[in-house]
Amino acid sequence: MGERAHHHPQELQLHIVGDQEEKEENSSLPTSIITNNQATRNPKPKKFGWWIRVALYSLFVLSGQTVATLLGRLYYTKGGHSKWVATLVQMVGFPILFLLYFIPKPKHRNNPNIQTHPQAQAQSQSQSPSLKSLALVYLSVGTIQALTCYLFSFGLSCLPVSTFSLICSSQLAFNAFFSFFLNSQKFTPYIINSLVLLTISSTLLVFQSDSEVPKGVSSGKYALGFVCTIGASAGYGLIVSLTQLFFRRVIRKETFTAVLDMLVYQYLVASVIIMVGLFASGGWEHLGREMDGYELGKVSYVMNLVGTAVSWQVFGIGAFGLILDVSSLFSNSISVVGLPIVPIFAVVFFGDRMKGIKVISMILAIWGFVSYVYQHYLDDAKLKVQRKSVGGDEVSVKSPLNAPIARVGE
Repeated sequence: MGERAHHHPQELQLHIVGDQEEKEENSSLPTSIITNNQATRNPKPKKFGWWIRVALYSLFVLSGQTVATLLGRLYYTKGGHSKWVATLVQMVGFPILFLLYFIPKPKHRNNPNIQTHPQAQAQSQSQSPSLKSLALVYLSVGTIQALTCYLFSFGLSCLPVSTFSLICSSQLAFNAFFSFFLNSQKFTPYIINSLVLLTISSTLLVFQSDSEVPKGVSSGKYALGFVCTIGASAGYGLIVSLTQLFFRRVIRKETFTAVLDMLVYQYLVASVIIMVGLFASGGWEHLGREMDGYELGKVSYVMNLVGTAVSWQVFGIGAFGLILDVSSLFSNSISVVGLPIVPIFAVVFFGDRMKGIKVISMILAIWGFVSYVYQHYLDDAKLKVQRKSVGGDEVSVKSPLNAPIARVGE
């Protein structure tokens, strides 16, 4: 939303089992199984292929997010008007993700003994969520996703793309805010610093001069677009926090299929809701006229929409890969660090001006992002020190950003 890096739940915070929950689950298993499980989760040196994949996925995230956001602004600049169409293209390309179901599944990350032991298998099956629970998860997240995408489209139609992208950086602040209530995230000095900087960064943009208002947009509509963009950022922050909560409390596993299912089904739900809105509003009746009046021609109109849909899914595939190969926090961080890229291209292609308040806002946003990620670095460093102090055994460390991840084999 990726903003949509930051716009997609591909920035999913898939933190699954906390310390106390893991102790309770392991208490019913033989000691040998618990020990093997802990040993196999110790970090190993990364292979060259892993670095190549991470670099490729990061490229997908950054390029997909940037291209999709720029095409979305171009749609409005050249004569597009339908907010519902601009919203639909963010989600409707999800069938591309079906291809991921046919690629070879990653090998089990846990010790095989855990999967073959009858008691462990029985416990794993007993923890599997019911169909009704999964349906409620997908429906709730998909509904919020649909509303968030609409707010995203409305905001993009009213704001310069550079201003829009800078406001979207506030999603990290909203993510931390909602995680405080839903996932018991702790507010460390670095997290608080990040929240303050990102809040000030977005607030400063309110004081831009009227010359920043796009042509044909009234001051009132500009203000409404600003509010909608803030709402979209809050929506994505809520989606990330809810996804973290649902994976920890309901799904209770972070497998290749479980993560992919979450993406596909929420996109499906969101697409259906958006299409209902498109037809219920009567907007579909004006699409032919909108296509005829598009400044770049009918072919460019179709290419713009198709390109936007594909770009969001390229972003989604990249975010999905980073979640599985690294972590959900890293995936979300890559999407947010790409935010300054959009304003740079906006200056080139749309003539947006980067000076004064907008430059200060960008600096504060980057500073807030660095502060947010630095906290994660400190948590990882603390975890490594404690691992070494006990001779390499796995030690669970409560992190204000991450809970220990328990991955269950397919």
